[in-house]
Amino acid sequence: MCGCMPRTRQLSWKQKLCLIAALKAGTVTVTDVCRGWQLSRQTAYKWLRREAAGGPLGLRERSRVPHRRPHALTPRWLVRIEELRHRFPRWGPKKLRAVLQRQHPRSSPPAASTVGAALQRLGLVIRRRRRQLGPVILARPVRPVLHPNDVWTADFKGWFTTLDGRRCDPLTVRDLTSRYGLLAKILPHQRFLPTQRAFQILFRQRGQPRALRTDNGSPFGSTGPAGLSRLSAWWITLGIEVQFNRPGHPEDNGAHEQWHRELKAATARPPAANPVEQAKRTSRWLRQYNEERPHEALNQQPPAKIYRTSRRQGRQPQPPRYPAHWPVRRVRSNGQIKWQGRFRFIGEAFIGHQVALRRLHKNQWRVYFYHVLLGDLHHAEITGLRPAQHRRRGTSPRKV
Repeated sequence: MCGCMPRTRQLSWKQKLCLIAALKAGTVTVTDVCRGWQLSRQTAYKWLRREAAGGPLGLRERSRVPHRRPHALTPRWLVRIEELRHRFPRWGPKKLRAVLQRQHPRSSPPAASTVGAALQRLGLVIRRRRRQLGPVILARPVRPVLHPNDVWTADFKGWFTTLDGRRCDPLTVRDLTSRYGLLAKILPHQRFLPTQRAFQILFRQRGQPRALRTDNGSPFGSTGPAGLSRLSAWWITLGIEVQFNRPGHPEDNGAHEQWHRELKAATARPPAANPVEQAKRTSRWLRQYNEERPHEALNQQPPAKIYRTSRRQGRQPQPPRYPAHWPVRRVRSNGQIKWQGRFRFIGEAFIGHQVALRRLHKNQWRVYFYHVLLGDLHHAEITGLRPAQHRRRGTSPRKV
C-alpha cells in the first residue's frame, strides 16, 4: 500500500483513496486492510460502496445532522417565544414555557432548554459573567412556614426620586409561603404615621398574619428595649408576632430582597415622571407579578393561585393580660412611668401602653410589655430601664 500505514481509526480523505486504490488493484485483501488500518470489515465495505456510488467525492466526511427532525421548533413557536420575551424581558425559559403551556393547553410547548436555545438564536439573551461563589454558610434552623399568612415579610425598598425630583419610598409587604405581593405602596418618607396607615388599610383588605418579619431599621425596629418601635409595638397589641433579622444580615430576608430587585428593574429604571405615575406603574407590575408571572418555587404557578386571604380579620388592639399580682403602669407621653416615687424612663415606643413589673427580689423588678421582656428596674439607680439583651437571629423578642 501507499507507504507506512498509520495505526489509527480516523482516516483522512487521501488515506481513504489510497486504501480503495490498493483494494481495486488486488494487491491486498479486505482482511489485510482491516488488520493493518485497525478497521472493521463493515467500514471497509462501506467506503467501497460510497466510492462506487459517488466516486472520490463520496469518501468525504458527511454531516451527521438527521434528515428529518419531527420535534424541531416550528416557526410558529419561535414567533410566540419572541413575542413573550419582548413582553416580559426579564423572564427566563422556565417561566416563558409555563406561560406558553397556559396559553396553548391543547398543544405541547417546547422544553425549557429549547426555549432557552431559541432565545439565544434570536439574540435575546445577554450573557453575564458568573460570579465566584463563596463558602456555604448554614443558617440556624427556623420554625417552618407551611400556610399562607403564617409569616409576612415587610421592608422599605431603597428610596429614589422621580423625574420631577420628588422622593419615593416604596413600602413592600409579601406573604412568605405563597410569594404573593400584598403591598407595594409609594410613600413620601419612612415615618411612623403613614406607614401605620398603610398597614391598617392592608389589614382591612387582607386580614392579619400570625407573624411579621422585618429588618431592624426604622420604622420597624429601634435601638430601644427589645428593639421595638412604635410600629412593631402596635403589631404586638394586635396579637402579631414580631420577627427581626440579625443586624447587618439582609440575607435573613433574602427572598424579599430578591423581590425588591425585580421591582426596581421593572418600575424604577428609569423612574416615572412623578410619584402618581410611579404608583400606577408599581400597581400594574404588582398585579402582573401576582397573577401572570410563574414562580419556580410554586411549580410554575403564579402566586395568586396559592394565596388566600387571612381568616384573622378585623382584630383591634387588645389590652394586655398580666398576672393579677404584677403592678401595672401606663407609659406617659414622655416615655416614662412613675415607680416608687420616681419617674423612670421605659421607652417612647410604648407611649400610651401599659407595662407590668414582676419582682425578682427586693431591689430589682422586671418590666414586660405584653409577653415581651423589656428589661430591669433597679431601686438603687435613678436612671431609666436597663434593657434586656435579646438574641437577634431571625426570631421574635424574648417572651415571658
